[in-house]
Amino acid sequence: MARGQVERRRRHPIPADQILDVATRIADQLLAVQTQVNGQIDATLARLLPEVQQRLGVEPANDVDLSDLVNARITGLSVVVTPAAVATVVPLPAASAATTRAGRRAVTAVVEGADDRLAVIAGPCSIHDPAAALEYAGFLARMRERHGDDLEILMRTYTEKPRTEVDWKGFAYDPYLDGSSRISVGLVATRMLMCRITGLGVPVAAEPLNALTPQYVNGLVTYNGVGARNVTDQTARERVSGFSSVVGFKNSPEGSIETAIQAVRTARAPHEFLGVDHHGVSAQLSTTGNDTGHVILRGSKDGPNYSAAHIADTKRQLSERGLPEVVVVDASHGNSQKNHLRQIDVVHDLAGQVAAGERAIRGVMVESNLVAGRQDLDRRDPGALEYGKSVTDACVDLPTTEQMLAELAEASRVRRGAGPRSPASR
Repeated sequence: MARGQVERRRRHPIPADQILDVATRIADQLLAVQTQVNGQIDATLARLLPEVQQRLGVEPANDVDLSDLVNARITGLSVVVTPAAVATVVPLPAASAATTRAGRRAVTAVVEGADDRLAVIAGPCSIHDPAAALEYAGFLARMRERHGDDLEILMRTYTEKPRTEVDWKGFAYDPYLDGSSRISVGLVATRMLMCRITGLGVPVAAEPLNALTPQYVNGLVTYNGVGARNVTDQTARERVSGFSSVVGFKNSPEGSIETAIQAVRTARAPHEFLGVDHHGVSAQLSTTGNDTGHVILRGSKDGPNYSAAHIADTKRQLSERGLPEVVVVDASHGNSQKNHLRQIDVVHDLAGQVAAGERAIRGVMVESNLVAGRQDLDRRDPGALEYGKSVTDACVDLPTTEQMLAELAEASRVRRGAGPRSPASR
């Protein structure tokens, strides 16, 4: 792409409905480059490794048939774009960097108690349409302006989805929603989308599922939540110990708070482990530990865990383990028993606890979208999807979200001692 074209793109944002097309063009060019780079790596290793074998006295390998021993169930192996290459052609804009820097500072202060506002992470269960995601981000930008004195609002930009069995794995893995699984395109588009959202002044939250994907959005994520399915994973705990973002751990699917507490303690400690660098190459990583780690209560299939009694019990368990009494509550999932409208009741209860002075509740998560409910994704006809409606968990709509944010802002204001707002100022 010519330099002039790049400069024009920076001056004039890509239309939302063209992000995927542009991401495809970028990915195709980067894949061509990476194919050449991989060829040069193979050639260099083929030249240098025999010398190493000779110095070490290693006999060259015999022609041994390994076809039934190696990659026996791998049907394809494709080149993928690297984080460094993607960051080069989709650089972090100054406005995005400022948003992330301010967002991390603010949420860290909320978690640590230095900022007495309430953090709220709201947005779609999963992102599947860039245009709808940007429209939702515009809504949150207005909500941030309205409630900034009382709430620090972030947007859920989840492009990876953990699955209990087999289903669509998220925009980063299948951006065309048709089973084509163009992962390189999804990774580029995810970075482009996060740049646009943070460019609007809206900090973003994500849920990383492996060691590779966070590298593609480095510098863009304010808050990372480790999901209930991954909270027991040692590698996940180690990874987030080195994250620059704020991190939270959900209780396990069966409702274990102890599992989340163990994860918090692990993530707060320094670690040495095998990871990847920005070229996607294996590397030994050393971390300081992440002292923002905290518990997220998300309920379980057996019932919710957001009540005052649950909060008190969680505080007790945290205190007994020498951890700060910090709790974020997910109003969806087990706490809503998979009924998106029950989030209204959860938020109402939490607002009451906050207004009554409960300091341990530092944040609330809400699954929200342009349109209420959910719809099934037919990969044979993704164009038939209703605009702005979730293809994973059901969400509340914008008017409902607006009411929930207003209620949480009022509760935060009361807890802060600022007193309730007059009707005219709302």
